[in-house]
Amino acid sequence: MVWLSDLFSGESVAHTILVYSIVIVAGVWLGRQKIYGISLGITFVLFAGIAAGHVGLRANREVIDFVKDFGLILFVFSIGLQVGPGFFSSFKKGGISLNLLALVIVLTGALITIALHFVTGTSMPVLVGIMSGAVTNTPGLGAAQQALSQTAGNNPVPPIGLGYAVAYPFGVLGIIFTMFLLRKIFRINVQSELSTFTSHTNPPGSQPDKISVIVKNRIVYGKTIREITGMIRYEFVISRILRNNKVLLPSSETTLYENDVILVVTQKKYIDEVLSIIGQKSVDDVSEISGPLIVRQVLVTNKKIIGKDLADLRIRSKYNVNITRILRSGIEIVASPGLKLQLGDKLTIVGDEISLANVSEELGNSIRRLDEPNLAPIFIGILLGVLLGSVPIRLPGIVKPLSLGLAGGPLIVAILLSRYGYRFSLVSYTTPSANLMLRETGIVLFLASVGITAGEKFIPTLTSGEGFIWMGYGALITLLPLIIIGLYARVRMRKNYLEICGLLSGSMTDPPALAYANSIADCEAPAIAYATVYPLVMFMRIFVAQMLILLFL
Repeated sequence: MVWLSDLFSGESVAHTILVYSIVIVAGVWLGRQKIYGISLGITFVLFAGIAAGHVGLRANREVIDFVKDFGLILFVFSIGLQVGPGFFSSFKKGGISLNLLALVIVLTGALITIALHFVTGTSMPVLVGIMSGAVTNTPGLGAAQQALSQTAGNNPVPPIGLGYAVAYPFGVLGIIFTMFLLRKIFRINVQSELSTFTSHTNPPGSQPDKISVIVKNRIVYGKTIREITGMIRYEFVISRILRNNKVLLPSSETTLYENDVILVVTQKKYIDEVLSIIGQKSVDDVSEISGPLIVRQVLVTNKKIIGKDLADLRIRSKYNVNITRILRSGIEIVASPGLKLQLGDKLTIVGDEISLANVSEELGNSIRRLDEPNLAPIFIGILLGVLLGSVPIRLPGIVKPLSLGLAGGPLIVAILLSRYGYRFSLVSYTTPSANLMLRETGIVLFLASVGITAGEKFIPTLTSGEGFIWMGYGALITLLPLIIIGLYARVRMRKNYLEICGLLSGSMTDPPALAYANSIADCEAPAIAYATVYPLVMFMRIFVAQMLILLFL
């Protein structure tokens, strides 16, 4: 049984794999257990690692450092690929105000951290760890640790992971407590808030619909579809024409005549305007009439056409088909000439069998291609991210040059790659499940590494009383920004309560808090606000954590 003893001791590769496997399995399982409907999720891997380190499970320090850094790179790079497509669009329209509020929450937490540093004399690395735990932001912890390793040199590294572990549980509970407090202060009726949100953000008739219209208005007799399109202010598509009992596929130059029955696709709220200009609703449903034309949904999987406008592809003129709708990320939109195609778009196309086959060939229409990972662009992106993160940035007044590090560099490159990579033939598309797998693998490796390293000192820190003081610091960093901005958003900006819940969860990048917000009402309002602020907040959390280390170490 010597082999078994060797497996549980020493610093062999097998021993290291064993330790990580035990920590990750235990952490993932415990993270799924709910207490009063709340779970810590995958972050429990950190506490499993602390327990393992406390009972004496060890691994080679150099291996732990490598696994931690590599896991961090996988995690932040996957996050960048996930949030990249929506990063820039999140600043449009109402997203600007939400992002500004979230930015204030981030900066307020940073200012409180700086104040605690000068008032209490606590080292900045420890406070940054506490801050990262208080705002439940693991990438920020990773960025801070990476920045600390760059600047500390041969000096002892402060227990930044301990601060994170101590503050994290209240970070989750603090967000939920703030939501509960706001609800009680303003005596909020959730159903009323739900009705208000629905009427403002999802007005009736915003989804695409189809209607058969008989041409009865003299002003459109003899006019082409191109000319009629100029008469109607809103996007619409004439999919098919029923003329003399024959179903025809129109083009932009097709002329309409009296008693033609046309199938129009547009948003429901615009149907009345279409009817007022063209004619009246027909008793005949053109979509139900059998003929040579069929409807098919085609997937965009051809990397050569990614990022191109529908108008530039000239699909209608080349293949004599009509594209009526596009399904993208679960949202159906009316096709328009200026719409840029993205990998994974599902196009609803009308045409004959042969034409649709030709269109499918050009667009790709291969589920297999979507399932195949684009490994080369991903690792090119990681390489570029590491290079960018290593570039020294010299600022006036700072002796040591700054750098984005292994967290900031890959994150920025991933955001840019997911948004503009197609211009350089670098398509980084990954299926949601593949991205989740990559992201979760990276985070559990990172958390396990941090926990194993911090475990030896965790219990002594708590029993000495210092840990409870750190908990108090974390509570301040969690609650003050959330309560201040929550009150301001409700009183001054009159934001919807459900939207505020999503804002608070997103500003802390905290999925458990979002899950609680979603449970308040069966509505997508919290998730929309969360997704709106998440990209900028994630970037700022990583950036601020690094800057605090580099500026105040």
